[in-house]
Amino acid sequence: METNHLRYFLAIIETGSLSATAKKLRLSQPALSSAVQSLEKIFGTTLLIRDHNGVVPTRTGEQLKQCAQDVLARLDDAQARIRRLEGGSEGTFVIGCHESLGAYFMPEFLASFLQAEPRIEVSLWNGTSAAVQQAVLARTVDFGLVVNPHPADDLVISDLCEDAVDLFVAATVDATAAPGTTLDSGLDLAAATARLLHGPILYAGRVYQAKDLLSQLESRHLLSERRISCGDLELVKSMTLANVGVGVLPRRVAAYGQHGRLRRLHAELPSYPDRICMIYRADLHRTRGTMALKNALLQYGRLLDARGDGFTAPRVPPQRDPP
Repeated sequence: METNHLRYFLAIIETGSLSATAKKLRLSQPALSSAVQSLEKIFGTTLLIRDHNGVVPTRTGEQLKQCAQDVLARLDDAQARIRRLEGGSEGTFVIGCHESLGAYFMPEFLASFLQAEPRIEVSLWNGTSAAVQQAVLARTVDFGLVVNPHPADDLVISDLCEDAVDLFVAATVDATAAPGTTLDSGLDLAAATARLLHGPILYAGRVYQAKDLLSQLESRHLLSERRISCGDLELVKSMTLANVGVGVLPRRVAAYGQHGRLRRLHAELPSYPDRICMIYRADLHRTRGTMALKNALLQYGRLLDARGDGFTAPRVPPQRDPP
């Protein structure tokens, strides 16, 4: 069935005349008659009859009139919505990330983005980086914020910022260093090593970077026998803040919201470098809203990179030669 046939049918009922409708729509009367006959064949009924007043609908024609009005109104609404999605900054999107990564990335980002783009709706999907990557590939998640993603077919990977899993202790003095300086414990290497060997070491057992860092310590004979494996990074962070032991944490997780209360144990001790990336499917439908969200995520991630991780000096953008 052609939707235009329904529109012709409604126009004929409105004017009450085939000739008047043909003139209004700039069609021939045979073309209109053919459209009505096609509808009558589909529905197996007579839809219009002629009388001395012109063309009037039958009872089944009246029923089709009501249904056609509903159908065409819905189609017009769908067309308008699709035009807005394609041409305007609106839509509904899902961003996937680990809870701890989201805790330092999402608050400032969403506060700014949702104010700038009030017609875009965002929901969050939480999981490990591997789970987020699978959710992106399965189209459950539109954009993923992940750590050290693995290349995959149909996956676009964009670097946002650098991080590193490091060793942390509670600060002995609650103070924030001046911009451009590092936030270390203040212990010399011998004292930091003694603190590390004393333990306990607090780490998230399901985070492979933490386990790799423990292996590095063991290879250097720096791994304490006292270890506490936790379920997640936030628990490691809380216990490190409470001075339970030496915490194994990503620097950005250790930094957010603590104002210098956690310090790196020592810059010369091992750490595990991380890449924070945005991922999405290569065939992601690129509406205006999609591109607005993608570009905003890239911009904010690179702003975080320029700010630094909170424990090393912020990046200084390269200076361009004057023209």
